Amino acid sequence: MAQPKYITDIGKIHHISESERNRLKRITDKFVFRVNEYYLNLIDWNDPNDPIKKLVIPNEGELLEYGRWDASDEDTNYVVPGCQHKYKSTALLIVSEVCGAYCRYCFRKRLFRNDVKEAVSDVESGLQYISEHPEISNVLLTGGDSLILATSKLRSILQRLRKIEHVKIIRLGSKIPVFNPMRIYEDSELLDTIKEFSTAEKRIYVMAHINHPREITVEAKRGFEALHRAGAIVVNQSPILKGINDDPVVLGVLLDQLSWAGVTPYYFFVNRPVAGNREFVLPLVEVYRIVEEAKARTSGLGKRVRLSMSHTSGKIEILSIEQGKAFLKYHQSRDNHYGKFMILDCPPEAAWFDDLPGNEKYWTKPDKKTKTIISVNEMPDHPRMKTTYENYIIHD
Repeated sequence: MAQPKYITDIGKIHHISESERNRLKRITDKFVFRVNEYYLNLIDWNDPNDPIKKLVIPNEGELLEYGRWDASDEDTNYVVPGCQHKYKSTALLIVSEVCGAYCRYCFRKRLFRNDVKEAVSDVESGLQYISEHPEISNVLLTGGDSLILATSKLRSILQRLRKIEHVKIIRLGSKIPVFNPMRIYEDSELLDTIKEFSTAEKRIYVMAHINHPREITVEAKRGFEALHRAGAIVVNQSPILKGINDDPVVLGVLLDQLSWAGVTPYYFFVNRPVAGNREFVLPLVEVYRIVEEAKARTSGLGKRVRLSMSHTSGKIEILSIEQGKAFLKYHQSRDNHYGKFMILDCPPEAAWFDDLPGNEKYWTKPDKKTKTIISVNEMPDHPRMKTTYENYIIHD
């Protein structure tokens, strides 16, 4: 199959009416729009509530005043330009601000804006930082989308990382396995690169972003198989999204199909309270119920998935929500509170950790002035460092 054509002008999506295209133009003037013909063909245009459509076609709810640009305070995790180090063993390299699909729910929606720059074209400072910190055993290439990078650029980064002895795992965060699987199975150079740098002792993991079972097409399965044959391990992480996968039957099918295809169900995330994403948010109690009912429909392999909030203070696993109480545990911790168990009241409308009364007893909000290691003067090409995201409010 030929590589699909990409579309960045909502006016060229003729499956929707001209009046709707004109309404949505107000949104694409604020947030980038990008999709390809392959993914558009997965949409049932006769269904106004089609979940695939909701994933990539803008919605007017994006203009609602809601949340923050950086709901997990990622700006406090930067140690050098383009490199975050929040958890002891893991570093993130923001290698691309471009996505294959600009998913409308994205927790890094700030990257949709033209006035924000977090990725850097030169990852040298990030690689240098990682090489000087032997506690970092795994590195996530993210953005954006790491598989949007040209294969030659990706190979160069992987080659540099593999020269750092203490880096054992390299992770590639990407929507491409289901958004443009041909980019994977038609690129022999990419597969050869993965085969070279994913070994029995030091694996490459592809962190796929698969939100709905209809994304798992024949082409996607071919891409999974190509990655497996090249020696990569493919896992999946997805938020639970209102109107897209908030159905236990749909979510159970997703868990089954992932397991059957050899893709490990890794995380289900609570959707972060990010500006522009109000339409996708569900209460915590509902998210927990949906996930548990979905897990009841699948095998033990499907049940491996963890339900988590990727919070400022760490990844908080939701163990149970019963009788108005949330039972939680720090699965990852910014402040080394690994395994800390918490019981908090859970009001019916609570949608995030910060909405739970008493949450402030268990963590301290990072001080942006003291936690940020690099000063503005050292990052002249990073407008991100000059203004906090909270100061931005979306207005119609």
